[in-house]
Amino acid sequence: MTSVLDSFRLDGRVALVTGASSGLGVGFASALAQAGADVVLAARRTDRLANTQEAVTALGRRAIAVTTDVVEPDQCTAAVDAAMNEFGRLDVLVNNAGIASSVPALREDPDGFRRVMDVNLNGTYWMAQAAARVMEPGSSIVNLASILGMTSVLMPQAAYSASKSAVIGLTRDLAQQWTPRKGIRVNALAPGFFQSEMTDEFDDGVLDRYVVPRTLFGRLGDPGELDAALLFLASDASSYMSGVALPVDGGMLTN
Repeated sequence: MTSVLDSFRLDGRVALVTGASSGLGVGFASALAQAGADVVLAARRTDRLANTQEAVTALGRRAIAVTTDVVEPDQCTAAVDAAMNEFGRLDVLVNNAGIASSVPALREDPDGFRRVMDVNLNGTYWMAQAAARVMEPGSSIVNLASILGMTSVLMPQAAYSASKSAVIGLTRDLAQQWTPRKGIRVNALAPGFFQSEMTDEFDDGVLDRYVVPRTLFGRLGDPGELDAALLFLASDASSYMSGVALPVDGGMLTN
């Protein structure tokens, strides 16, 4: 009988993480490696993947880096092909690649809005589609949504919020298609505001003014506080869950 702690292990499995060159993706790759997975690191900025690759190999796991722009379906397929060529399997996809936008709605231009939707929503879809074609039953897809797909803050986030709400809807639909027919679980992780390269882009004081008071802890999240939730959704620990969006938001939804 598998113990509770063993159900979080990923020994012998292979995970692909998009957006693995910076931010939360770096931590996710290391967390998956700590749980025993070999990792395929995908990002547009391939030069920055070297540090992530070193972190994974330092944990005793194998890692390969693949240049991938998720808005290009062919590049998504190529990343999956690289996983299959190197490791012969793909068990976990972490759809982490994403971009933000904080432009007032009356000033947001069409190209900017489309770019956010293309990366955050379309890129998630193309990557999930490519992975699901090769995944075996028992595999897991984790899409990165956001608490802004469920609530709002007093900052302009129209494009980002719309894209992340759409990711949650996409997650539900893919789950109802692929879990019964292919045995692939599809869930979403919905972070609140965590210290990361993305939140560093906000003007000084903005998050302290509009976000921190909405949390029950009175602070932003530490990226490490998200890793365990990711492992839960990626591993057999969540074997009876599919189509769920799991908030890790410091209590923002209650406040």
